[in-house]
Amino acid sequence: MPDNASPDYATDTKATDTGAGGRPTEVTAAGIARLAGVGRAAVSNWRRRHADFPKPVGGTETSPAFALGDIEQWLREQGKLAEVPPRERVWQQLVGHPAGAAAALRQAGAVLLLVRERPAAWRQLRGAADDAELTGVLPAMLDAVLASRLGPEHPVRGLTREALAPSAALVRAAGDLAAVEGAPEAYAFLLGRHLDANPRQYTLTPPGPAALMAELAALAGPLGTVLDPACGAGGLLTAAQERAGEQSAADGGPVTLHGQEADPDLAALTALRLALNTPDAQVRVRAADTLRADAFPQLTADAVLVHPPFNERNWGHDELAYDPRWEYGFPARTESELAWVQHALARLREGGTAVLLMPPAAASRRSGRRIRADLLRRGALRAVIALPAGAAPPNGVPLHLWVLRRPGGGPPPTPQLLVVDTAGPAAGAATGRDRPDWQTVRATAVDAWQAFDRDGGIEEVPGVRRSLAAIDLLDDDVDLAPARHLPPPAAAGGPAELARVRDRLTATLARTTELTPRPGAGDTLPDLAATSRWPMTTVGELARSGALVLRAGGAGTRELGGGPAVLTDHDVIGGGAPSGTLPEAPAAGPAEEPVQVLVGDVVVPVLGGGAIARVVDEATAGAALGRNLTLLRPDPAAVDPWFLAGFLRGTANNRQASSYASTATRLDVRRLQVPRLPLAEQRRYGQRFGDLAAFEGALRLASRLGEQLVQGLYDGLTDGSVTPD
Repeated sequence: MPDNASPDYATDTKATDTGAGGRPTEVTAAGIARLAGVGRAAVSNWRRRHADFPKPVGGTETSPAFALGDIEQWLREQGKLAEVPPRERVWQQLVGHPAGAAAALRQAGAVLLLVRERPAAWRQLRGAADDAELTGVLPAMLDAVLASRLGPEHPVRGLTREALAPSAALVRAAGDLAAVEGAPEAYAFLLGRHLDANPRQYTLTPPGPAALMAELAALAGPLGTVLDPACGAGGLLTAAQERAGEQSAADGGPVTLHGQEADPDLAALTALRLALNTPDAQVRVRAADTLRADAFPQLTADAVLVHPPFNERNWGHDELAYDPRWEYGFPARTESELAWVQHALARLREGGTAVLLMPPAAASRRSGRRIRADLLRRGALRAVIALPAGAAPPNGVPLHLWVLRRPGGGPPPTPQLLVVDTAGPAAGAATGRDRPDWQTVRATAVDAWQAFDRDGGIEEVPGVRRSLAAIDLLDDDVDLAPARHLPPPAAAGGPAELARVRDRLTATLARTTELTPRPGAGDTLPDLAATSRWPMTTVGELARSGALVLRAGGAGTRELGGGPAVLTDHDVIGGGAPSGTLPEAPAAGPAEEPVQVLVGDVVVPVLGGGAIARVVDEATAGAALGRNLTLLRPDPAAVDPWFLAGFLRGTANNRQASSYASTATRLDVRRLQVPRLPLAEQRRYGQRFGDLAAFEGALRLASRLGEQLVQGLYDGLTDGSVTPD
């Protein structure tokens, strides 16, 4: 068990600021900004304005690197840093390591595993050894603990005396971080930061789909042995362990996790993640191409969970033509996903369950129809569940979950397929424009699969779920996309709902007529000369004088399952309610507080070139401020919010404050102008601007209701729920 007690030694600050051969640990401008809690622009300003700012010691002209020790000293002298957090110190040593961040993280993770598994040995080594002795003794200790925890064929290689020689400072700092935060937490932070820093290098399975896949597999019985043959960063195996842990409280018995990953570095990092996070599980991870070099050919798992690579052409088609795994047909070169499906089935015990995250095209491509047909005939493919767009990368495509069961004792007399579309229910309960409501997605999928697996069929819900006889799907296309087989729900809720929409539209049109603004008071022309002589000021000057506060949006994270809705730029432009969601906070750190809007705030989009400004009302208050938005919080004793928002919307005002790039227009909110008027006069204008906003809102509502009524009638007339009389 890990020992998280504070050690009786102090951190050697000098040692942790040097790397290979006494070279200083380097840090980039982004790292400096993170250390000081500022933006990168602030670091650039410090370099220009302070002659004593440390000089670069490496990097390039466009991306210079600085000595971490020099930066820390300068930040402290300037009063910008009290102490570097231990986790930031370790992270900077990782990214500045001469062998690269992945190799350094592999070394740090192995040390953290040693700290967890053999804390007494680590304390003795950390307190007594100098750098040369430390890196000389470590390889044997690390190899022993890795072999014990991960098996003799583990993927965490390269931990030799020569490889560890530049890493004495990193090794000590990682051990010290474990003493403060715990070894699993320390590694979770470092791995999470590494994955976030390299988003194009890794395709991750988000927690929501991973947990859903594990739950679907676990409904068939205890997860004793689980395989992920394309394990990536280990998200699916982690979810399986969590689900198995819930089962073991009742059923007993630890889980065995098997994973395989073609990228050797990622395989090593994932093995360490699983070993640290799942102390009661047996972990076996191998680094190899699964389809070409299967590391577990004799395995018969209870469950296989896979998020395979999509649309691969070089998956081994030519050399694997006679592979015994192709029990349901030899996949075409363009059907790599069906090769993964058959590999998953081949590694299951009889009656075992596989769940794969699949691209929607795999359910309908003609090149795969023969394999899909055989999967149906033999009762192997049990369910196809459509997820909402945004569930997992690529986020613009609504992916599918395939649930398979390895046949045993002959196929069912009448094989059935469950088709489910979770997008409709999730859209109805969605809390974000671009993120599905996972509680609804989960409930829709789990309830349908549980009932279907128990009873062999399910009650049909139009537009949501249905069970089909396999023979009815065996046509020329064998198209298994749920949307093709689900009867549509009643149009817009049926005739009664359409009548309610019509009544709302009639009332809204009447209100729009009442709110239609008049151009001016009577026939008196305004004194244009007087208005042109108004003394003007800018938003930037008002902010400097304290008349208002400026805040930029986009920051903030949320705890799992919590957090306010996000007011997005689309919401502001379209006049809608807050529809976004905050990203989840990293597992190793607290949530970051977002900027929340208050009643009377003025919100302005900065991209797009439109003249838009929205005053926050009670219904919107409390939402988090989204990206590409600027918040203006006026002092009500100095500036009327409706007056401010109205003048910010002037076309000429926006034109003079905008800059133009090749593909976008950006608004500099600080350059927007407003006249200097007494507060009473501001409120007179503000009243008129408020009336205009009410009229604009009524027009938008009428437009939405009209579109809903028209489309509902089209749908009703075409599906028979509305008659033409």
